[in-house]
Amino acid sequence: MSMNDDALIVGTYRPFVKMHAYIDTRLINRVYQQPRIFPTRDHGNLGIYLTGPSAAMDFTRLMTDALPDQALYGGQTNGQFFPRYTYESVEADGGFDFGDEADESGYWRLDNITDAALADYRATYGGQVTQDDIFYYVYGMLHSPTYRSEFAADLKKMLPRIPKVADFAGFTEAGRRLADLHLGYESVEPYPLDEIVTGNGPDDQLYRVQKMAFGKGASAREKDRSRIVYNSRITLAGIPAEAYRYMLGSRSAVEWIMDRYRLRVDKPSGIVNDPNDWATEHGEPRYILDLLKRIVTVSIETMRVVDGLPPLDIIE
Repeated sequence: MSMNDDALIVGTYRPFVKMHAYIDTRLINRVYQQPRIFPTRDHGNLGIYLTGPSAAMDFTRLMTDALPDQALYGGQTNGQFFPRYTYESVEADGGFDFGDEADESGYWRLDNITDAALADYRATYGGQVTQDDIFYYVYGMLHSPTYRSEFAADLKKMLPRIPKVADFAGFTEAGRRLADLHLGYESVEPYPLDEIVTGNGPDDQLYRVQKMAFGKGASAREKDRSRIVYNSRITLAGIPAEAYRYMLGSRSAVEWIMDRYRLRVDKPSGIVNDPNDWATEHGEPRYILDLLKRIVTVSIETMRVVDGLPPLDIIE
């Protein structure tokens, strides 16, 4: 079977953890809407992934610009992805002419914020409202602790219903700031944690990770969450308790990095999943260490935005 280069894309496997995915109908029975969301690796998109109704965890949301795993938060909990755009192929059977010029790859990009929704929001908030404003307003709203508390029972049974509130601009701005953090997590400034280094050696060995763990507490049963033992030679200290408030499903964002970036060996096959390989191949030996520090920044800044959200003053 020849390889389809367009079928090899980058996906979001777990929060802030990307992996390559090969999406080809010759290997996968059902690809569902994927060909309309990320038709090729050159077609960018972004969207909001939500825990599905009846999920075995609290309502959780995360924006990503890569195809998310159906069980993004792990376990048996599935979710739904709401993309900003969809794409239609010019050559698709029964395809429509959307009146716009297709791109050089033969796709039309369709805005998933409908004209009807745009007209409705403009009628309420004014003609300056854009489709992007609505998208980021929704993301800001989904982070509101008051919204998630007042509608907790509904969020367990159905997809979110988005109310209109008095401070549209406040929620929109918060949504944009959150999106910048969650999409650009690899480029934010690493949090200034203390790096306690007790050994030396070449960088590709010094920064190699096997399994991160919290530091030891006052007793054998306690953990010091202000310290993470990165490997046998490096410990990170000074992690604020505030960083662990940003929860994604059953774990904080920091703990997702600790859990996913470790050496794993599949016992039946003997296949080794080594997170250090990417860092070595790209000449970035500190990638995982700095990623952990960046996620501390993302977590603290996320909660700063969440704590500053406007009141849920519903008008309709």
